[in-house]
Amino acid sequence: MELTGSMNMIGYGLAAIGPGIGIGLIFAAYISGVARQPEAQGRLQSIAILGFALAEALAIIGIALAFVL
Repeated sequence: MELTGSMNMIGYGLAAIGPGIGIGLIFAAYISGVARQPEAQGRLQSIAILGFALAEALAIIGIALAFVL
């Protein structure tokens, strides 16, 4: 059995699961926090957006490495 194509893309596809799950957990915690303390929405929203940006940056770095390597 011969594989054709780039194994890097298969690896990236598997590695993209991590940031996807992380983003889901970040916003699940944000929704839970706002439901418990609505007055803290502003502070929690900025933390959630920062966490989203960092998790998404990992996915972007991963796809860049998949193309380079």
